[in-house]
Amino acid sequence: MKVTLIDHMGSDLSVVNAARVSFAKTSAWDMIPDAGEVEGYLKVEDERLIKFLAKHDHWSPFGHASMQFHIKAPVFVARQLVKHQVGLVWNEVSRRYVDTEVEFYVPTEWRLAAEDKKQGSSDETVKYDISSAHQWAKQCYENMLNAGIAPEMARMVLPQSMYTEWYWSGTLYAFARVCNLRCKPDAQVETQMVADQIDVLAKELFPNSWEALRDV
Repeated sequence: MKVTLIDHMGSDLSVVNAARVSFAKTSAWDMIPDAGEVEGYLKVEDERLIKFLAKHDHWSPFGHASMQFHIKAPVFVARQLVKHQVGLVWNEVSRRYVDTEVEFYVPTEWRLAAEDKKQGSSDETVKYDISSAHQWAKQCYENMLNAGIAPEMARMVLPQSMYTEWYWSGTLYAFARVCNLRCKPDAQVETQMVADQIDVLAKELFPNSWEALRDV
């Protein structure tokens, strides 16, 4: 699974100034001795402001900063993450239009079902070989295409373990909401693998805002 940053807009200072516009004020990066104004270093009062905004759920200033990612993950992961809709937009590759090589996600170990709840898994694992199932699905898909069956129907034989790719864009606040839910220990491991990568990339771009939003 791979998350790649494509683009972003704004900074921690964007969040600060979006909040301060209510009072017709603006701020600037902090002044460092012998260096002058240094991008990326907030003034102490602006750091406090960001923490206040996050703590009291004043979310709109965080909507003025955004990120765009390209993500490659299995279909079953994508179908969980696409449930997050507010503040996010999603465009995914479609096998109605492309017939690129089919790839499958195969875990090195399979987690056993949790005994105390209907969903989730335990820490116990086993080995299990599903290569024959993948081979059959791939061959069946290719045979159907060769027989002239429409790709939009032939794709029905492909399993949820197949990799898909999508562009995912949204506000800083929206992605923080995703990570606050999907980075939790009780989230499915495979969705955590995607959310954890987003978490790292966002922290590099918006260190103050991201820390404040992730602490909520």
